[in-house]
Amino acid sequence: MNTAAIADYMTKDFASIRADMPVVEAARLLMRYPILGGPVTDAQGLLLGWISEQECLQVAIQVAYYNQRVATVRDIMRSDVLSVTVEMDAVALAQQMLGDKPKSYPVVDAGGKVIGVITRRHILKLLDKLMEVPHARSA
Repeated sequence: MNTAAIADYMTKDFASIRADMPVVEAARLLMRYPILGGPVTDAQGLLLGWISEQECLQVAIQVAYYNQRVATVRDIMRSDVLSVTVEMDAVALAQQMLGDKPKSYPVVDAGGKVIGVITRRHILKLLDKLMEVPHARSA
């Protein structure tokens, strides 16, 4: 498998979410992108966690209907985030996505800085491209 494949198919266009951001603001940012969640990073872009639309929805309901206090991303983000690097084998990642593991992953460099996000759809596009090339299956 081409080690650059993940880099070629990941998106570099994702929400920039900070841990101290109000959840309502993070939800507005997430809605601008086709990914169902996003990496939470510090000021240097290092991965701290992940927040999903589902988690934002829970807080939005509390704010909209119950007028409860506004939570920050840090209050609800997942901090046990699995990430991948561009060197990871895309087929191995695809197999991992079949199980109970996440369906979207932040892609980090060697220093832990988020450089992109890869989803099931990105991996499907990558595999579709591989299926178009006859020698790719026999390699």
